[in-house]
Amino acid sequence: MEDHLMLADEARRLLFLEARTANTFAADPVSDEQVRAVYDLVKYAPTSMNQQPMRLLLLRSQDSRKRLIGHLAKGNKQKSEEAPLVALLAADMNFHERLPEVFPHVPAAQSLYADVAVREQSAKFNAALQLGYFIIGVRAAGLCAGPIVGYDEQAINRDFFPDGDRRVLAVLNIGLPGIAPWFPRLPRLPYEDVVSTV
Repeated sequence: MEDHLMLADEARRLLFLEARTANTFAADPVSDEQVRAVYDLVKYAPTSMNQQPMRLLLLRSQDSRKRLIGHLAKGNKQKSEEAPLVALLAADMNFHERLPEVFPHVPAAQSLYADVAVREQSAKFNAALQLGYFIIGVRAAGLCAGPIVGYDEQAINRDFFPDGDRRVLAVLNIGLPGIAPWFPRLPRLPYEDVVSTV
């Protein structure tokens, strides 16, 4: 691989070695323009059959934030109360309706997901991929991401996605780091415990 096709060491350090999950945030706002720039960067990342099931719901009103806080686990409430922006990342269970638009060279693509169970599994998997890309995009934009999965999933879905077409995957706090934002870095599994060859 030629050098020009690789991220510079500085960028790799920013995205993976120096960036951390923030637990406190500064008061600086996160604009719609910043969120759009993140999305426009990461929307090209790969998914199965170019599926794009991830949906973002930005909670900017006091009412929406208050409703969400009521559904979070106790240890997560303060983080989302103080974050300048909180987003719900969800999977669209009807993503297949857009396949003729985003995967046009296979006219029958939509019919491959007629089975509800197959469609829901694919929606959740590919939206989770997009969620990971989105977090990396937030980091690339110089912001911090604090993903949360400690919440009442059914309550959030009833409250924010009552039509049943979307289902929450994660709550994501976004912003600049605040005071003492980092917990000590936890250990990672070594290469030898993760990678095998056959």
